[in-house]
Amino acid sequence: MTVTAWDEPAGATPRGTLVVLPGRGETAASYARFGTRLAADAYKVRLLPVDLDDLTETRERIEKLLADESLPSPKVLVGADTGGTLAALLVGEVAADAAVIAGVALPGSAADGTWEDQVDARTACPVHRAVLDGDDRLDREALDRPLPWSSVELTAPDKPVLVVHGTADRITPAADATAPFAGADGARVWLVEGGRHDILNDVSHRSVAATLVLFLESLKLGAGLPPVLVPAGASQ
Repeated sequence: MTVTAWDEPAGATPRGTLVVLPGRGETAASYARFGTRLAADAYKVRLLPVDLDDLTETRERIEKLLADESLPSPKVLVGADTGGTLAALLVGEVAADAAVIAGVALPGSAADGTWEDQVDARTACPVHRAVLDGDDRLDREALDRPLPWSSVELTAPDKPVLVVHGTADRITPAADATAPFAGADGARVWLVEGGRHDILNDVSHRSVAATLVLFLESLKLGAGLPPVLVPAGASQ
C-alpha cells in the first residue's frame, strides 16, 4: 500500500493531518483535487489505500500513520464509502482526534448496472466523471461487490465527527447513513441537497470542502467544536 501525500504550501505552518481512507475501487487519482485543496489550507493530507481483504493489516497501517510524530495534530480520519465505514468503526479505538464520514457504505450498499450506471451513482460532477473514466487503475466493478462486514452497527464515538451525505445517494440511503449520529454530542451531520455517493467529489465539492475546513478549524479550538463564526449580536 503506497501512501499518497499532499503537503501545505512552502513556508506555511501545518494545521493538522488528514488520513484519507478511500472507498471501493478508488485510487489516489480520485482525491487529487481534494488533497490539493485541503493542503492549500495548510493541512497535511495522507491517502492510505484500504485493503478490504485484510482489514487487520489496514488498521495496523492506519495506526502507524497516526503514530508518526512528524505529522501534526489534530489527526483526523477522512473516509468515503467503505473508508467511511472503517473511519466510523475505528475512530474511537485508535489515536485519531476526530473523523469525517462521507458517503458511508453499509451492508447492501451497492450499485449494479453498466460502468456508466456506476459513474452516475457516484457523481454528477463532469470533472470527476472524467477522472473516473480516465483512471485505468480504478476497479470498475467495485461498487457491485459486498462489504467485508456482514453487519455494521455504527454508533457515535466519544470523539468529534463530521458526517456528510448526499440526499440523492442511491447506494446508501441518507436516512440510514445519518441516523446513528443524529443528535449525538460532538457529531455534526450535514445533508447535501441532490448529492450523490462520492460526496467529496460531487458537484457541491467546494461547499463540502468548506464545511470540512470549518469543522477542522473548530476542532483546532477544542474537542467541543466551539464555533469559529457566530451571528452578529450573538452572546460571546
